[in-house]
Amino acid sequence: MMYPLVKELATDGIPVVVSLRVLKLARQPYYRWLENPLTRTDLDQAYRANALHAAHQNDPEFGYRLLRDEAENAGEPMATRTAWRLCQANRWHSAFGTKRGKNGRRPGPPVHDDRVKRQFTAQGLNQLWLTDITGHPTGEGKLYLCAIKDLYAGRIVGYSMAGRMQASLAVDALHQAVARRGGTSVVAGCVVHSDRGSQFSSNLFQDALTRHGLLGSMGQVGSAGDNAAMESFFALLQKNVLDRRQWATREELRTAIVTWIEKTYHRRRRQDRLGRLTPVECEMIMDPTTAHAA
Repeated sequence: MMYPLVKELATDGIPVVVSLRVLKLARQPYYRWLENPLTRTDLDQAYRANALHAAHQNDPEFGYRLLRDEAENAGEPMATRTAWRLCQANRWHSAFGTKRGKNGRRPGPPVHDDRVKRQFTAQGLNQLWLTDITGHPTGEGKLYLCAIKDLYAGRIVGYSMAGRMQASLAVDALHQAVARRGGTSVVAGCVVHSDRGSQFSSNLFQDALTRHGLLGSMGQVGSAGDNAAMESFFALLQKNVLDRRQWATREELRTAIVTWIEKTYHRRRRQDRLGRLTPVECEMIMDPTTAHAA
């Protein structure tokens, strides 16, 4: 719309009549807009765009049709054509349809600096958490796992699983980690390190970090070494659970993952760097108050 420009020019001393004449605009519609700059149509479009944007942040792989469905479920119904127009105007395209980089990965924006720089050390609990997402096929489709690892003793403090790799997967794992560690007052100031995946770059995940007083950190694109300590956990999971057999259902694989993490990895797998202690034993020696979470 050119009306805001006319208003700005009037503030600079250019008569409204002159601006309207040059821009070939009628006077009465301009003064009606001046009395009510934001029309009901504009407001409706803003609400619809906001719902589409929230859906896109949560599911970057969705195209405009699926984003429209998600927006309708959120209380903002619209025509498919309207969803297409708003998505086109704001460049909210499916991640599967965007051009990829040389290494086949889609580089996300560096929302945070790399606070870790491959220095995978921590002097105490809740100082450095690492997180990542992996997926494995089942007879019903892929099951995705987002896990959060406290680097000090290597304990998995939070995890979440779902059939879709979306931002809420990472957010649910983060909320679980905060709750298990005793709440925001306990974990505030902890660094959460991830790659630049869209789930970790999303507004949902960034809002969750801010809400709990956590500090974000991101490695480089296509550099597995920037999150090597988390990759090592997924390698163990792959060897000990995921690749041991074919999984018929997501629930079957979900149960196997939880059992291995809680029963084997936390309580039976002794680590040389922990003085041949398990993650749970190491944490209980370091801080006996963690015993209730064991």
